[in-house]
Parts: sequence; C-alpha cells; structure tokens
Amino acid sequence: MSTSVKSASPPSGVEDLPGAVSRPAPRGGWRRALRRDWQLYSLAVLPLLFFLVFRYLPMIGNVIAFRRFEPGGSMFGEDWVGLRYVRMFLGDPTFWQVFRNTLWLGGLTLVFCFPIPIVLALLLNEVRRRSLKRFVQSVSYLPHFLSIVIVAGLTMQMLATDGPVNHALGWFGHGEIRFIQEPDWFRTIYVGSEIWQTAGWGTILYLAALTTIDEDLYEAARIDGANRWRQIWHVTLPGIRPTMVTLLILNIGTFMAVGFEKVLLLYNPLTYPTADVISTYVYRAGVESNSFSYAAAIGLFEAVIGLVLITTANTLSRRTVGTSLW
Repeated sequence: MSTSVKSASPPSGVEDLPGAVSRPAPRGGWRRALRRDWQLYSLAVLPLLFFLVFRYLPMIGNVIAFRRFEPGGSMFGEDWVGLRYVRMFLGDPTFWQVFRNTLWLGGLTLVFCFPIPIVLALLLNEVRRRSLKRFVQSVSYLPHFLSIVIVAGLTMQMLATDGPVNHALGWFGHGEIRFIQEPDWFRTIYVGSEIWQTAGWGTILYLAALTTIDEDLYEAARIDGANRWRQIWHVTLPGIRPTMVTLLILNIGTFMAVGFEKVLLLYNPLTYPTADVISTYVYRAGVESNSFSYAAAIGLFEAVIGLVLITTANTLSRRTVGTSLW
C-alpha cells in the first residue's frame, strides 16, 4: 500500500520569526498589479507627462549656458564657451543689485506670508459660530481666484496718485504719496498684495490638519488646567507641525523664485533699484535683449541656489524635528 505524504504547511506567523526564510516575491508582480489596477495607474499618466514635457525636457536647454547661442542657429548653441557667461554675470554690478533685491523680497515674503495663514487658521478654528466662520473663509479665499493681472491692476488703481488711498490721506491733511513710482514703497506694496491674495487660501491645508488632532488631547489638557492659549501651544501647534514644516521647506525651495508675474506687472524703470529681481532680469536679458545664453546662465545659477536651499532645509528639518519631504 502506498501512502501519499503531504508536506505540512508552516503555521501562521513562522515567516515573522527571527531567522525564518522569507519567500521571494513572485516574478511579474508589478505586471499583475498594473493589469489589476490599470484604471488607478492611468490617473498618473497626465501628471507624469506634464512634468516630463514642461519640467524635465526643458532642462536639456541649460546647455546653452555654456555655449554661444544665436537665434535661428542650432538649438543647443554654436560654440562651446565654458564658464564665460557665468563670469559675465558674476562680474556685473547690476546682477548683484538684482540678487540683493531677490533676497529682500524673498525673505520678506517668507517672514510675513508663511505665518499669517497659520494664525488665520488658528483663529478660525476657535470661531464657534458656523455662519461667521464660513463668511470669513469665503472672503479670505476669494482673492486667490483672481488673476494676477487683476490683482496688480487693483493695487495700482488703489495706490495711484488720484486713488482712494491718497484721497483718504488727504482727509487727514497728508500730501499725496507716489506709491507706484517710489522705490522705497515697492517691497511694502508687493508683500502686502501677496498677503492679501494668498493668506486665505493657505489656511485650507492648516484647517484640514487641525481636523486630524484627537479631541481627547484637548480634554486631557483641560483636565490638567490648561487654558485656551496653552492648549493651542501644547496641543494644536504640535498637531499641525508636520504640515507647517513641509510647507516651510517648499517655501524655502522657492525662495529665489520671487513671483515673476506680479513683479513684472507692478514695477517700472523708476522702481528698478528695489523691484528688479532675478526672474525679471533674466526676462529682459533673454527675451528683450536676445542674450539667451547669458540669461540661461543666470537661470541655472538661480536653480542651483534653490536646490541647495531646499536640500539644506530638508536635512535640518529631518535632524531637528524628524519631519522632512524625503
């Protein structure tokens, strides 16, 4: 009589024991996953194409920063010139003035525009009347949906010499102020319009993060005798810290890329000493003066600084607070 011997299957949990040999993943697993969830993966096709066409392929054009490019000639330049254009803008006093203006505008935007959405989200979170909360949210979100052209036009009309602001100053006996023509006012105007346009929209992420905080933590804080300010400091702010750190890293990464469109619409030759930034300088050098290689070298320099800033901020964040983008 022959008896068939069946191999006993290992009990559950053996694979998790120390020293247990894990079975290799079956080949072609990703193909089966792709066939099973192809509808889900298809959603990533358009975003990937967008980044490929508008973000990665244009990087090839950075080669003209090291080659002499002439309109109508080769797409990748005519002759290799090495670091000639880099030495040109490093030795140009105008570039360093533009560089300082970029640091000023980027720093002021980061200092004022980053914390205001956090403060607004905390204030809205404390509002108990739903009608008032919705009204404030709607009013604060509305400027985000306006075109930058409209925002710049409203700003220029409000601050014109015969505009409402100067009329209000006249009621108090103050003379007219040429806000748009005075270089000293440009940074205030730019940062103020940026706060007005982006503060409300920036609160959305923080309000969403606030909903994930466990209510038991607030109850425990109240039992310990914490008032509202201490609850915000010890419960609310730590609860939204990952979101705050992530957005801070992203803002630092775009520190040098000060809003090109708004600056271009608001500035004029009279305000160049404080308003001209790297992006507008690159636009004038490349598009208006046809110095494409020179402009590409400056743009590459700006991109390298942005890469260093976001990498440094991410590393410091990971080592200090344990939150990072990668």
